[in-house]
Amino acid sequence: MIRLMATTRTYGDGCAIARGLDLVGERWALLVVRELLLGPKRYTDLHRGLRNASPNVLYERLRELERAGIVRRRKLPPPAGSRVYELTDWGYELEQTVMSLGRWAARSPTPASAAPIVSADSVVLALRARFDPGAARGVRAGYELRLGDDRFRIEVADDEIEVARGDAGHADATIDTDPGTLDAVLWGGRPLAEAQRAGKLTIEGDKAAAQRFVRLFPMPEPAAAAGPA
Repeated sequence: MIRLMATTRTYGDGCAIARGLDLVGERWALLVVRELLLGPKRYTDLHRGLRNASPNVLYERLRELERAGIVRRRKLPPPAGSRVYELTDWGYELEQTVMSLGRWAARSPTPASAAPIVSADSVVLALRARFDPGAARGVRAGYELRLGDDRFRIEVADDEIEVARGDAGHADATIDTDPGTLDAVLWGGRPLAEAQRAGKLTIEGDKAAAQRFVRLFPMPEPAAAAGPA
């Protein structure tokens, strides 16, 4: 039997939407899910991606998500031997919910507040959400994206994108930067060349392929703001 996320906080509403919020509506819960969508993580890696969450709050969210059957812990086989958190099969079913919420929020008619912290996984998931098949027409290339200690391999072919954690065996272009710089180049109006000159972003391999890469993820048009009543 799956318990509600917290024994003392519930909407007390029989609607399935309310039950869903009982399970993942607490602060940081869906962001924990976001951080695990690309694969298992150690607690230290989760906290690195969610630096504004206090250790106590993050630990409590993980316990609650475990009790709810959304997250589980397991020990990696030797030689690693680390304990990691990962989504259950049912937890992975939240992927479309999380991605849809991100796409919806990206179209907000009100400007986003300044948020200096952005995690590597959040940027990479945004690549998947904002990928434009039309802009990728005719593009067939492999990329390695290095965001601090995180590595991602990205394949673009047949107007589709595949993203996975880990090194690329062979990449047409390797982009080495930090999550905030990549976010600014892709969606904040920072020119790619300026980020390179400032030493915040480096490119190895095919420079033209890297330039095409940054054009594949346009920011969606904002939703129309409501007019006066």
